Amino acid sequence: MAKLKLDLHEIFNKGYKIDQALNDIIQEAIDKKIALVEIIPGKGSGQLKKTVIRFLEQKHIKQLYHRIDKDSKNFGRLFIHFKHKRGL
Repeated sequence: MAKLKLDLHEIFNKGYKIDQALNDIIQEAIDKKIALVEIIPGKGSGQLKKTVIRFLEQKHIKQLYHRIDKDSKNFGRLFIHFKHKRGL
């Protein structure tokens, strides 16, 4: 199964870059029909993870993916699952 990965450690304090990186990886998953995107906000204080979740819960973003899973073994990791429609 193909998956994309986005590590936010390098841009953790640049809000506009975080939004752009999240938009870009979601669009890439849609364009390439990738079923899973792994996002690594890191453990830290949890603020970056909360920022990512708030971004993903926006109505216009939420309609683009199927569900979000929080990694039960690694607090600093999220998975976004996509369901892509088959071609006609």
